[in-house]
Amino acid sequence: MREPTREPASDADESALVARARRGDSAAFDALVRRHLPCALAAAERLLGDRSDAEDLVQDAFLRALDRLPLLDPGRPFGPWFFTLLRNLGINQLRARRVRHTEPELPDAVSSDALPDEEMVRTEVRERFDAALAALTPRQREIVMLFEVDGWKGAEIATKLGLTPENVRWHLHQAKKSLRVSLAPLRDEGTE
Repeated sequence: MREPTREPASDADESALVARARRGDSAAFDALVRRHLPCALAAAERLLGDRSDAEDLVQDAFLRALDRLPLLDPGRPFGPWFFTLLRNLGINQLRARRVRHTEPELPDAVSSDALPDEEMVRTEVRERFDAALAALTPRQREIVMLFEVDGWKGAEIATKLGLTPENVRWHLHQAKKSLRVSLAPLRDEGTE
């Protein structure tokens, strides 16, 4: 099957095609399909990872678009509306696929759930860490979260917070020092 090429068009041309398609002009809807088909196939294949599933999804999305065309706000462009519809249908398809996909559990398989005592230790560690983090100054806490959790670089943090990179390094050093002191009992308990 030969893939159609995307036709150059202005927003006014597309609005005219949508208006004609709403009135039942199948040639106008066909022109909308030809215009968006290549990008729709590429987007669907990226989303689903399989060409034949992508083709099915695109076909379903165009049928749904035709059915819902009267609901499209006349001032809204067709393309973004259609691609939102396509993406939502694809996400629903992925969710359904995950629900259907199951693997048999081996009779001697170990449960991935934590044992009650392990869960209690995790909860205690999490609570102590949260308390140690809460004891930091708001500036230190923000810098630690940006650096350690979000993976920002010191210069990026400095720019975001209006500080010098040296000031960021100092706050980060002080925060880590404070966290080490606050969390030292956890390390000591782990070596017993």
